[in-house]
Amino acid sequence: MTQSRKILAATDFSAPARHALERAALLAQAHPDTRLILAHVVSSSALDSLRRLLGQDAAEQEARLLEQTERTLGEQAERLAARHPVAIDAVLTQGSAQAALVRLAEEQHADLLVMGARGMHFVREHLLGSTIERVLRTSRRPLLAVKQRPYSPYRRILAPVDFSDHAAAAINAAHAWLPDADFVLLHAFEVELESTFRLAGMDDNQIHQYRIQARNAAQTEMEDFIGKLQVPASQLSRQFVHGAATLRILEQEQTIDADLIVIGKHGRSVMEELLLGSVTKHVLAHSSSDVLIAGQPA
Repeated sequence: MTQSRKILAATDFSAPARHALERAALLAQAHPDTRLILAHVVSSSALDSLRRLLGQDAAEQEARLLEQTERTLGEQAERLAARHPVAIDAVLTQGSAQAALVRLAEEQHADLLVMGARGMHFVREHLLGSTIERVLRTSRRPLLAVKQRPYSPYRRILAPVDFSDHAAAAINAAHAWLPDADFVLLHAFEVELESTFRLAGMDDNQIHQYRIQARNAAQTEMEDFIGKLQVPASQLSRQFVHGAATLRILEQEQTIDADLIVIGKHGRSVMEELLLGSVTKHVLAHSSSDVLIAGQPA
């Protein structure tokens, strides 16, 4: 018997959030065993401000606000269900967006968390660090950041790899949801101390030989890495590029016309689990495609 899965899709009723809900529904529709949960978080700080502003009259306004918000969430669920034949639940909760979503994902045992990459307050989020980044720092659940309006299933996936177990886990998680998609495995390599070699006067031919050695070593590691993947060989291709990963990933995204980037959430140490990796953070902020971020399960 196939084990049922759950997708938790967060909404703040903005246009980017609606795109995220549509993508979540498409994924759920492709897996009939999947239940979709729509979640909206009412800001506890906003409610506190309302209470301070209105004093004794706040209770009535608060009840009206929560009633209207619950009605709006229910209407979104109904509209989504009318377009997609999937089981949909709606959950309204209070708190900070980051803490509430992480808690809900755990309570619901969500297999995937889906969020719009930009929210209603995207300018403020850009200045303070996005809700998605804050969720990623405290949750081990796979997270799909949706940037584009969904028109069709993901077909061509760019997967930057550093040969870590987290990169393999991210690719396997993506394949479980997208079994028909093709994956382009990208490894960006650099020659250690190349800038030092140049300052020391090493000529370009010698440096080129070091690059060849680095590429050959990466090719060997790639084959070992592929052994960790559950993706059929016919759906895999390999790309090796020289240069900084942050730049090369975004270049290859455009070159291959990727519609999704899958990247691992690094966590080789306790500290790294608390901090979002610099490459992952850069891709999340600057890519055009949707981004799926996952790591090893807890």
